[in-house]
Amino acid sequence: LDLRGPKFGCGLGQCGACMVIVKGQATRSCVTTVASVAGSEITTLEGLGTVEKPHPIQQAFIDEQAMQCGFCVPGQILTAVALLRKTPKASREQIVEAMNGNICRCCN
Repeated sequence: LDLRGPKFGCGLGQCGACMVIVKGQATRSCVTTVASVAGSEITTLEGLGTVEKPHPIQQAFIDEQAMQCGFCVPGQILTAVALLRKTPKASREQIVEAMNGNICRCCN
């Protein structure tokens, strides 16, 4: 499939590196069975934007230099996209709550 967005991190649904969007929800793919998402549209980082025209959240990460090694970035971006699609004017508290489930090993 040539997908590089979802990463195998912990394998326990705790780090967020494997994040995808299913039915509008940020979903940890490492603990999601294929049967539970059969027939569903699944969005990975590759489905958001292109190199020429990144998704606005991808562009914000680029503009703000919001990455170090990049391993956690796909999960961070997909979590933010899912939150802002559901809650376009999310409060700081909502953003912090949504993003808390993603672990960046460079910064923690």
